[in-house]
Amino acid sequence: MRVLALDTALGAASVAVYDSGASHVLAQASEAMARGHAEALLPMVDRVLKETGLGFSQIDRYASTIGPGSFTGIRIGIAAARAFALAHRKPVVGVSTLAAFAAPVLFGGEKRAVAAAVDARHGMVFYQLTSAEGCVMAGPGLFSLADAARGIGAAPVICAGDAAELLARAVKEQNPDWRITADTVRASAAPAIGWVARLASVADPAVSACKPLYLREANVTMQDSHRLQRVAPAGA
Repeated sequence: MRVLALDTALGAASVAVYDSGASHVLAQASEAMARGHAEALLPMVDRVLKETGLGFSQIDRYASTIGPGSFTGIRIGIAAARAFALAHRKPVVGVSTLAAFAAPVLFGGEKRAVAAAVDARHGMVFYQLTSAEGCVMAGPGLFSLADAARGIGAAPVICAGDAAELLARAVKEQNPDWRITADTVRASAAPAIGWVARLASVADPAVSACKPLYLREANVTMQDSHRLQRVAPAGA
C-alpha cells in the first residue's frame, strides 16, 4: 500500500509517501512554519510525488493529521487529503498528532512509555499518556500542566511533542529527582511525517475518520483494551 500523508496541524507543513509493502518512506519533505501552510502544501505534494516518480493514480490511501493543533492548520491538511481521496476514489484516514509524536518511541525499538503533549497555551496542554505496550492510559484530552505532570508522577516516561519541555519542567517541579535529559525529552514543533504515514498505513478507515480532533474538555480514561496499531520501525 502506498500512502500519501499530510501534516499542517502544528509548526510545519509536511508531506510523505510511504510504501507499507517495503516498509519504507519513498520520499518526504517538511518545512517549519508558523503560518502559510495552505500556500506551501500543494507545491510540496507535487515535489514529493515527482521525487517518487508516482502519480496520484498510484496512491492507495490518503491521510492527514487531524489535531490537536492549530484550528486553521488542521482544516488545511484535512481538506487537501479529503479532496485528493474524493477525486481519485481512494480511502482517507486521520492520524492524531499525539499518536504521531508517540510513535517513534513506541515503535522505534525503545519500548518506553510516552507522554505526548501539544501546547494549548495558558498553562494547558493537549495530552495523551501511552504505556510501553501501546495502551492509552490517559487522554487524549485538555489538561493543565500540573494535572498532566501529576499523572506521570515519578514514572520513567519520555515526554514528546511541541510542549515536551513544558511538561518535563512541570514533572520536575512535582518530583525534584526526575531528570530532564535528551533521553527523557523529545521536543519537536511537529510530528515526524514519516511516522504519520506509517500510522496511516495500518489505520482502519472505518474508525480513523479524517475529521478534526478538537479537545476542549479534560478527559482522563483508563483503556486497557485499547492499543495503538503496530507499525514497522523506521529504516525497516
